[in-house]
Amino acid sequence: MHKFTLLSACLALTALPATAQIKPSAQSLQGLYPGKAYSPYAQRSFPSHVYWGETHLHTALSPDAGLFGNKLGLDEAWRFARGEEITSTTGQPVRLSRPLDFMALTDHSDMMGFATDLFAGAPAIVETEQGRGWYEAMQQGGEVSANAALDLITNFAQGTLDPKLVAAYSPGSAAYNAVWQQVIDAAERYNEPGRFTAFIAYEWTSLYKGNNLHRNVILRDGARRAEQVVPMVTQPPIGSTDPLDLYTWLENYEVKTGGNALAIAHNGNLSNGLMFPVDAQYTGREIDETYVMARNRWEPLYEVTQIKGDGETHPKLSPEDEFADYETWDAGNLDLSEAKTDDMLAREYAREALKTGLMLEQKLGTNPYKFGMVGSTDSHTSLSTAEEDNYFGKATSAEPSIHRATHPFAETDKGIYPGWSLSASGYAGVWATENTRAAIWDAMKRKETYATTGPRITVRFFGGWEFDENDLRSRQPAFRGYEKGVPMGGDLRAATSDAPTFMVYALRDPIGANLDRIQIVKGWMDGDGTLHEQVHDVAWSDNREKGADGKLPPVGNTVDIEAANWTNTIGASELATVWTDPAFDPAQKAFYYARVLEIPTPRWVLYDKLRLGAEIPPEATLVGQERAYTSPIWYTPQG
Repeated sequence: MHKFTLLSACLALTALPATAQIKPSAQSLQGLYPGKAYSPYAQRSFPSHVYWGETHLHTALSPDAGLFGNKLGLDEAWRFARGEEITSTTGQPVRLSRPLDFMALTDHSDMMGFATDLFAGAPAIVETEQGRGWYEAMQQGGEVSANAALDLITNFAQGTLDPKLVAAYSPGSAAYNAVWQQVIDAAERYNEPGRFTAFIAYEWTSLYKGNNLHRNVILRDGARRAEQVVPMVTQPPIGSTDPLDLYTWLENYEVKTGGNALAIAHNGNLSNGLMFPVDAQYTGREIDETYVMARNRWEPLYEVTQIKGDGETHPKLSPEDEFADYETWDAGNLDLSEAKTDDMLAREYAREALKTGLMLEQKLGTNPYKFGMVGSTDSHTSLSTAEEDNYFGKATSAEPSIHRATHPFAETDKGIYPGWSLSASGYAGVWATENTRAAIWDAMKRKETYATTGPRITVRFFGGWEFDENDLRSRQPAFRGYEKGVPMGGDLRAATSDAPTFMVYALRDPIGANLDRIQIVKGWMDGDGTLHEQVHDVAWSDNREKGADGKLPPVGNTVDIEAANWTNTIGASELATVWTDPAFDPAQKAFYYARVLEIPTPRWVLYDKLRLGAEIPPEATLVGQERAYTSPIWYTPQG
């Protein structure tokens, strides 16, 4: 008897006309998988990868990097970010644990290239009395050179530079335009779509009486468009320190070139209350419809964490938040020319600004502080290092040495930033469809981003009205997230239930620490216009139970101080949950973002002690809980 084998069946099937071959209908898959085909990866259009990058880094082209010893230029910075080993300015071999996926080199637009030309004795500099004096001091090195650099920076900040020097290194001059072309050319050389994205960018360095109002400008475009413009500067007569003038530059760029640009506000903790104005800018100009609409359009992101401290919130702003006092810098403004006062804090930190934005939207119709979150280093070493065990400091003077923890970063009679207080932070995580300028820039524009203090924690955060625990069971939460809700950075769709639900998933850094907990931070404005906040623990490790006060017990601490080590014997490798707001009021504006905390791990000072034998001040913080902050999701009442 002939046996009908599997092979015979397959041959018979292939012999059928194409129109007769068996195909499952879309209806046959209903109830089996929520996608549109059996393969969950077919026809997928949503962002499926998180890309890690840096949006704030300086090379020797920046005056406050080159003047203080940084000798590394554009090529070294790009090579390092792509994963190559290089030699630091202080002669130390250095390499990232893993390459970055993208970077924006953001050298200061004012006097760009001046420092490198000063050391080289460029004629345009040494022909002036000021320039010749600084050049001769730089050749001597040591304390003489350092004092000259401080004098130069002071003259720049006070507007007392020789007009000939300003003219020689302002946009439009031969020297300045040549440097801008070098910036463009270097980004083009290292941009490799699909592997590494190199953005053309710069930092607009508004500094009003020592108060930091910097913004990093990132172009979506390549050389063809970038070459049609020169960066915005702050020095008169062609520059301005007013953010409204920067927004005009951004608009003119798009009109002139047909390209796209955005700005990222610098961490505001050194602005002494000027970064997030409520009634008027420092210029005295009222916060009006023009301001709120322009800021909303041009600043989709905020740098919430970096080397000079963390900017999520402050313990005096969030006294009920047990994790609010993290890498806090609150002695004063950028140059410590003015001490910090408590009334300044509310206009400096992300959480308070997000709340203030709800109020301004009610008043003026647009929320100027509807921003997403990113982290970056703001390093001035050309080295984007944000890991505690591989930290090369803020400046060349803070590269690994036996003295860096004890040597102040800055000190005046107004206050001090101790050397040990510098933070090994941070990076930007971006959910994008591919590793290209267009895809990553578009993700930043729509705020599908999050910040970490260094670890590469994977976080998904979605908001909707109908999420339930079953949406996590497939281990593919993003499919249900995009289908039923909106991702981080989005606005909740029209209500279909009594309260919004949020689906959040976090996976530890593969070479990092376990996770302690996931929290959802809610901010809202009640009917009287009063602003509120609350932090909810929504997922946590180790089967802990909340106490009678509603607080979750600490996760524990496995840090070995002497060995600068920890063990992943506590915490969880992943955490996920669906959470429903228990106090939702459909009449109240609100926002929600996720904060993910690691278990305690050593700060960089312990690695200095272990590897260098460095003395660590007794007041230094030795252990911290690194974290991630997602961009918020907003709710606005209908009608």
